[in-house]
Amino acid sequence: MGQDGVGNIHFDNAELTQVIGYASLVVILAEGGLGTKWKEIRPVLPSAAVLATAGVAVSVGVTAAGAHYLVGLEWRKALIIGAVVSSTDAAAVFSVLRKIPLPARVTGTLEAESGFNDAPVVILVVAFSQAGPVEHWYVLLGTIALELALGAAIGLAVGWFGSWGLRHVALPASGLYPIAVLAIAVTAYAAGALGHGSGFMAVYLAAMVLGNAKLPHWPATRGFAEGLGWIAQIGMFVLLGLLVTPHELGGDFWPALVIGLVLTMVARPLSVVLSLAPFRVPPAEQTLMSWAGLRGAVPIILATIPMVNGVSDSRHIFNIVFVLVVVYTVVQGPTLPWLARLLRLGEAGEAADLGIESAPLERLRGHLLSVSVPEGSRMHGVEVNELRLPAGAAVTLVVREGTSFVPLPTTVLRHGDELLVVATDPVRDAAERRLRAVAQGGKLAGWLGLDGPGTGGKAR
Repeated sequence: MGQDGVGNIHFDNAELTQVIGYASLVVILAEGGLGTKWKEIRPVLPSAAVLATAGVAVSVGVTAAGAHYLVGLEWRKALIIGAVVSSTDAAAVFSVLRKIPLPARVTGTLEAESGFNDAPVVILVVAFSQAGPVEHWYVLLGTIALELALGAAIGLAVGWFGSWGLRHVALPASGLYPIAVLAIAVTAYAAGALGHGSGFMAVYLAAMVLGNAKLPHWPATRGFAEGLGWIAQIGMFVLLGLLVTPHELGGDFWPALVIGLVLTMVARPLSVVLSLAPFRVPPAEQTLMSWAGLRGAVPIILATIPMVNGVSDSRHIFNIVFVLVVVYTVVQGPTLPWLARLLRLGEAGEAADLGIESAPLERLRGHLLSVSVPEGSRMHGVEVNELRLPAGAAVTLVVREGTSFVPLPTTVLRHGDELLVVATDPVRDAAERRLRAVAQGGKLAGWLGLDGPGTGGKAR
C-alpha cells in the first residue's frame, strides 16, 4: 500500500503513528490483563518484576554495547536501540503462549514480564532521546521506580473500585458491561499518566484485577476485548507498514541482523539467567524464557519516539528496529512449540485444563457454567455422580457430537463433551474448584487431596 507498493500512499507522520500506537498498546495491555489468571502469576510476581526491571537493564546494556562495538553506532543511538528492543511485546507473548501447553510458572512469568516491562522501557527511550546527555543515572533509576510504584498503586485502586462498582450496579443492558470494563481500564491509564505514574503499568494491573473479579457477562466481555485487541494490532501494523520505506531498508539489513543476534543469543539469555538466579528456576525453563522474549509491533512504535523528538539520523534507528523485529519474530515465534517439546516442557500427557465460562442468572441468584472437556482431561471416563458436585450444583445437559441430552447419574463423560452446570450463587466457586480438581485428578481427586489446579495441590 505504501509508496513502494501498488497503492503509492505517501505516509511519513511519525507523531500520528506514535499516538495511535500508544492507544493501541493500551487496548492490548488491557486485553492481556483481562486474560491473565491471578493464580498463575501470583507465585511468579517477584521473578517477573525482577526480569522486567533488572533484566531490562542488563538487556539494554549488552545490546547497546553490541550495537556500538560491532556495528559502530555512537553510544546515544546504541542505547536508544538497546532500550527499544529490550521490551517484549505483550500482544506477541499473549497470542503465542496461550496456544502452547507450558507450565504455569513459565507462562505466568512471561505474561507478567511483558505486561510490566513496557513502562520502564518507555521511560528509558524517552530519556535517551532527549537533547543532551542523561545526567545522574541514580535520578533516572529513582524516576523509573517512582513511576512504576505510582502506576501500580493507581492501577490496583482503579481496578478494585471498578470491579466493586460493576458487581453492585445493574447496567440497563448486558452489552454495556464489556464497554464499561474497557472504559475502566482506559481510565486507569489516564489516571496513571495524569498522576505522573506509569499509565502502562496502571492499565495492565487494573485489567488484571477486573479479569479476576468474576464480573457479570464475562464471556461477552472477553470476546469484546479480544476483538478490540486484534483491531489494535491490525491498526498498528498498517500504520507501521505505511511509515516504513522498503527501498531504504537495504543498508540497515545487516546491522539489524547483528544487533538482533546479540540481543537474542547474548543479551536476553544473560538477563534471564541473572534475574532468575535467586529464584532457582530450572535450566530448561530458563532456556525457554530466553527464547520466548518475543518482539512485535511495540518496539517499532517505541522507535518513533526518537523520530518525534528530532534525534539525528532517527530514520536509521527506525529501520534497524523494523528489520530486527520482523526477522527475529519470524524466527522465534514458530520455533517456540518445537523448543518446548525438545526441553520436555508441556508434555502432551499432562492433564488439560477445563474451559469454563460462566453466565449469571441474576433473577434466579445462580450461574450457568459451560464446561468443555478437552483432550487429555482426566474427566474422561468419570460418571456424572462421581463428580460429587456440592449441594446446589448439578449437571443439567450434556452436548456430545452435536447431540444434546439430559444426563443420568451413571452417564460416563468423554473427551469433547460440553456440559451445562447450574450452580447457586453460594456454591458457584466451590463447583468450579471441584470440576477443575476432577479434570486434574480424575475420580480420585478427593482422595488425592486436590483442590483444583494452580492451588499447589492443597488438601481439601
